[in-house]
Amino acid sequence: MNVPVAIIVPCRLESTRFPRKLLHRVKGKSLVLWVAERIRAEAPEFPLWFAVDDPLLAAPLEVAGFHTVMTDVGHQSGTDRLAEANRKIGAERVINVQADEPLVTGAQIRRLAELIAGPAAMATLATPFLRAEDFVNPNQVKVVFAPGGGWRSLYFSRSPMPFARDLGGKVDDAWVRANPCFKHLGLYAYKAELLEKFASLAPGRYERIEKLEQLRVLENGFEIACDVTADPGLGVDTPDDAVKFEAALG
Repeated sequence: MNVPVAIIVPCRLESTRFPRKLLHRVKGKSLVLWVAERIRAEAPEFPLWFAVDDPLLAAPLEVAGFHTVMTDVGHQSGTDRLAEANRKIGAERVINVQADEPLVTGAQIRRLAELIAGPAAMATLATPFLRAEDFVNPNQVKVVFAPGGGWRSLYFSRSPMPFARDLGGKVDDAWVRANPCFKHLGLYAYKAELLEKFASLAPGRYERIEKLEQLRVLENGFEIACDVTADPGLGVDTPDDAVKFEAALG
């Protein structure tokens, strides 16, 4: 199969913080189906597959007319699941939309497609932080990157970056908005060669410390292109997030 670029959504049935969240029903529809319909509406020009690890996830998607690929339940990361799925799909470039991001936009997907068509082996997106409490939250990942040209990512961290030394790190909303404080969004694109190689790369020192697998890519000398989006999205990680998503639907 010759596919220049495809969207693949890795889907894992079990999750720790929110058990079986992709099957959680919001206004009578499972979360994974909300995501599928959103992608199809926002970016219909891209072939779309769902890399699932259980028939319970495949069933609602296939009934609704979406393509699924069954993958090993034992994968340790979404990247490994993508790699297995793409061995069957054969895309030259893969856009990874998360299965718990029901407000992804077509503009985000198209920008990733543009970035991964360039020289970088991987691409991702960031959005400006607006609140200091989010900026210092270790569950919200930060990214610093070199603007202009390839927008090359320099580092990802759970710690506030850049650190306001003169203020002892005690920043307010105004400081965060006035400085290059960016939240990393869990949207990626990969060249197929990197996807295939990723699983064979040993976890890096910084990856093990930060628990951020994108650092494995940087530590092995690959470039990650990054650009800014004004669409912050909404990741559904907890039951409270599902309530926020339902409220966003109106």
